[in-house]
Amino acid sequence: MQSLQQKASEWSGVAIDDAFAIDDDATNIFHKLGLQTFINLSTNFYTRVYDDEEEWFRSIFANSKKENAIQNQYEFFVQRMGGPPLYSQRRGHPALIGRHRPFPVTHQAAERWLHHMQQALDSTPDIDDDSKTKMMNFFRHTAYFLVAGDELKNQNQQIPCKHAAKKDDS
Repeated sequence: MQSLQQKASEWSGVAIDDAFAIDDDATNIFHKLGLQTFINLSTNFYTRVYDDEEEWFRSIFANSKKENAIQNQYEFFVQRMGGPPLYSQRRGHPALIGRHRPFPVTHQAAERWLHHMQQALDSTPDIDDDSKTKMMNFFRHTAYFLVAGDELKNQNQQIPCKHAAKKDDS
């Protein structure tokens, strides 16, 4: 059975080593780009998401305040890319699959999310090409990691527990 990371690599087309090149000690992306660049990236991204022409995609974010989504995302990115643990200090462990559990994380949604992220990366000043490539590889792999987690969740919901299968004879 494939691990979620293996499925993410297969579906995303990004090798695990490339997905986690953001962890390269020689290139700390946070120190290279700085906090404001991550804030700008997340603001740019969520402006695109909340203005998306596709109602089905916008509806995924309908119960989230844009400002909170921006803060959650940039704090996670900062923490994940070599900066201080802003996200964990405020919200606890990222637990990405668990936090995305209420949302329909499908292949289609992942591609739409990645479309907006690529546009946000390309239009956010101060992000060099090497960092863009590493970040996009991480984002692509992580998006499909969440898709794999969502599919696992859906499989588990369809399989009743052993106690539910037993009839009560009393």
